[in-house]
Amino acid sequence: MTKAAAARKLAAAALYGGGGVSALGAGFYGVLVAEAKLARRTIGEVRDEPPPDATGWYGRGRPGPAIRVALLGDSGAAGYGVERVEETPGALIATGVARHADRRVYLRSFCVVGARSSDLAAQVDRALPIEPEVVIIMIGGNDVTHTVLPAQSIRHLSEAVRRLTAAGAKVVVGTCPDLGTIQPIAPPLRQVARVWSRRLAAAQTIATIKEGGRTVSLGSILGPEFAAAPALLFGPDQFHPSAEGYRACANVLLPSVLAALDEAPEEEANLESYRGEGVMSISRAAFRAANQPGTEVDGSDTGRLTGVRGRLVELRHRRRRPQTAAEAPAASEPEAAESSVADEAVGDAS
Repeated sequence: MTKAAAARKLAAAALYGGGGVSALGAGFYGVLVAEAKLARRTIGEVRDEPPPDATGWYGRGRPGPAIRVALLGDSGAAGYGVERVEETPGALIATGVARHADRRVYLRSFCVVGARSSDLAAQVDRALPIEPEVVIIMIGGNDVTHTVLPAQSIRHLSEAVRRLTAAGAKVVVGTCPDLGTIQPIAPPLRQVARVWSRRLAAAQTIATIKEGGRTVSLGSILGPEFAAAPALLFGPDQFHPSAEGYRACANVLLPSVLAALDEAPEEEANLESYRGEGVMSISRAAFRAANQPGTEVDGSDTGRLTGVRGRLVELRHRRRRPQTAAEAPAASEPEAAESSVADEAVGDAS
């Protein structure tokens, strides 16, 4: 089977409900359910103390108008397991946006520990009133661990991206990570989790592009590092990333967030074939992205162009930005509010 054919088969299975646990034998499915329960016991119960809230103002002293950013998703988006707000993905990304765009940033986190794709609707309801310019979504891991069929997950993600883009927001989705790297998940569940999470990631890419957003593959971005130094890049529960792990995820997402805000450097305007970038069918791009962490897929520049194998999109490997220490958010804008929107955002954060 060619890569393009495999891509179409993978995407169709995820989008239309095939290939999930429903295709497994009853006996094997029972084994997987038992192993999933064992893995959850190993990981432990969710602790009562929530992650540090990254909501607030970043880029103090930088010019305006401020960029409004909403962060949606699950515990991975919230930064579950770290102790300091500066270690959360929200603070890391907001600090990076403020620094590279040279603008103040107001970030509001709507993430919920344990959230699945079905919880996105409520998060979107809360995010829309702040009129975000860009929305970052990280979701999918809990869908896999709770055996939610990909077609159901994708329906909820599609609706969320549709509502956000209709409101004028740019949407960047960090696709489902490769759960085959998680140590408490034992074989054969680990292998199934890997296939399932990659299938979901590919479907998330197709659905997001169709609704006007762009995706970044988290995939096994930390896979080699997890294998070599799990104590460094996994948190104490051996499931969620550590502070260094979250930094690595934020470093992958930041270039695409800047691109969505039209803040990408000029040298990234053209696709570079030597970096594996190019224009290709959406199914092929989704397949490649699911297997190549750090890959961005975007259809905004190709519009509705189609080839012999479907809609055409751009696949990129954007250059990482220099990493610096994240700043803690300020509870209120340090300078005079510039507009009624800023006033509303400050009031919403207080």
